Amino acid sequence: MLTIRLFRVGKLNQPFFKIVVTEKKHAARAGRFVEEVGFYNPLTKEKNIKADRVKYWLGVGAQASDTVHNIFVSEKIIEENKRKINITKSKKEKLKEEVNKFVSNEIKIEEKKVDTK
Repeated sequence: MLTIRLFRVGKLNQPFFKIVVTEKKHAARAGRFVEEVGFYNPLTKEKNIKADRVKYWLGVGAQASDTVHNIFVSEKIIEENKRKINITKSKKEKLKEEVNKFVSNEIKIEEKKVDTK
């Protein structure tokens, strides 16, 4: 199955993405793709997309990733609603939240013990 997704290039802290058509089973970082249909620079918000090629690949049955789909909608290449993108928290953030909850519960327990005495 073909998919249209972002392929990251660029230096550290200077992201630059190619928008490519690739097989879904291939890793995004592998560099093996069928065709490059555009690019996106998130720092300058610059976008260059080959609309006719995107419409061709979508017509053939390629599926766009959520982010790429939203880029296509904002550029008015396709007429659909934007998709909601869920950004999950990193493991460190989740661990910090759990530790904070645990510590706050322990403090409450200690306060109850002091109040009862």
